[in-house]
Amino acid sequence: MTVPATASALSLEPHPEGGWFRRYYTSPIPVETPGGARPAVTMIHYLLAPGEHSAWHVVSSDEMWLWHGPGRLELALGGEGDEPGEASVVVLGPDAQSGDAQQCLVPAGVWQSARLVAEEEVLVSCVVSPGFDFADWRLAEHDQ
Repeated sequence: MTVPATASALSLEPHPEGGWFRRYYTSPIPVETPGGARPAVTMIHYLLAPGEHSAWHVVSSDEMWLWHGPGRLELALGGEGDEPGEASVVVLGPDAQSGDAQQCLVPAGVWQSARLVAEEEVLVSCVVSPGFDFADWRLAEHDQ
């Protein structure tokens, strides 16, 4: 596995859904959830490099994606349910006048997947509240 230069510079590790990540913040304030106590909020950097994508997955908390660049990213939202459904797409990128968003909220329980628009890496931050725990996350049976 070749580690992208940005992943190396930021000490990112491989993510099970694809891409690279590192947790940068975990709130010290706990909140009760159906899955147990979780931090009030967590934040990671997440990187997709050319040839990579984020597999369909769902999180039981709200997740805010914050674009840093340099490339553009398609964030597909596949509805709620047992598996992803028909997807709507939000493009995260630099060109607000052409419709790019610089952030996107993925509500709790909504399937999501991300792909590069072109062969240019993209770095985002993902802020999850209540905080992320792999016990509250799952991959789709089949990546679509």
